[in-house]
Amino acid sequence: MTTKLTVLATGGTIAGIAGSAITPGYRSGEIGIEDYLEKVGGLGLEAELSGKQIANIDSADIGPMVWTPLHQAAQAALADPACQGVIVTHGTDTLEETAFLLDQTLPADKPVVVVGAMRPADAVGYDGLRNFANAVRVASDPDAAGRGVLVVMGDRIFAARDVYKVRTRGTEAFRGFPRESVGLVTPASLEWFGAPWRTGAGAAFGWPKSFPGVAIVYAYAGLDGADLNRQVSDTTRGIVLAGVGEGNMPDGVRQELARLASRGVCVIRASRADEGLVDREDEDDANGFVAARALNPQKARILLQLLLAAGESDPATIQRAFDMR
Repeated sequence: MTTKLTVLATGGTIAGIAGSAITPGYRSGEIGIEDYLEKVGGLGLEAELSGKQIANIDSADIGPMVWTPLHQAAQAALADPACQGVIVTHGTDTLEETAFLLDQTLPADKPVVVVGAMRPADAVGYDGLRNFANAVRVASDPDAAGRGVLVVMGDRIFAARDVYKVRTRGTEAFRGFPRESVGLVTPASLEWFGAPWRTGAGAAFGWPKSFPGVAIVYAYAGLDGADLNRQVSDTTRGIVLAGVGEGNMPDGVRQELARLASRGVCVIRASRADEGLVDREDEDDANGFVAARALNPQKARILLQLLLAAGESDPATIQRAFDMR
């Protein structure tokens, strides 16, 4: 039986055009979803694809104005009994953030797969067609359900919680942490490395009416409290520190963040390291800080926004939410 999948397009390099097969520059989001589905129609994919254009932009421009209609369209598709899975085409620069946000706000009863490309559609070695064919393979597999939102890039399948971009060039541009890939896929084969872990799970969060202001502050040698405060406004409700090492920071910054935490600003200690596991430290209770655990700064920001939008402000409650991810 042919699988019926809904493709939600947002643009990015996978829909980009360079105008030359070898030029380094290109324009993201040039191919519309109908043209793209016609292009992939010749691949012989064993799925019935229907598409909807949500946006057609560079993923650097992705934010709530695109996330909201994307989420609405994904929810509608998942609620349709005729739809057996959803594929989201997306630029790679912020792909991990959109995937994580959808993972936290969609049920896990049907496959949702986010896919992109590192080369535009008219470039030598365009990876988009293979990545898309792989995404169709994953979204068509009943065993993809119960795993939350998945990301397919370079023949690897990643969980949204783990995936992050590690390279600006080349087709093997994504890795996972703390888990590496959760499966391998080609257009002709699929292998999972474990059983589904979210079977029967609903959405962890409802969709927020608005996204609270949360700043990411990048730690570096010489950062001080004045530098920190230049990045914080009166509307800032949370701060994620991309700390050095295991979420560390200069002492002056620690003192200023503790002062802000005492005034009700939620402070998350994350790490600027690629594989940055941040555990709680003895001073976190006194300072009012939360440890990001395995979430990188950009994902920690999204989780904090969802928690704040849901009315959570207690550091201990927020810490438990991070511990569960």
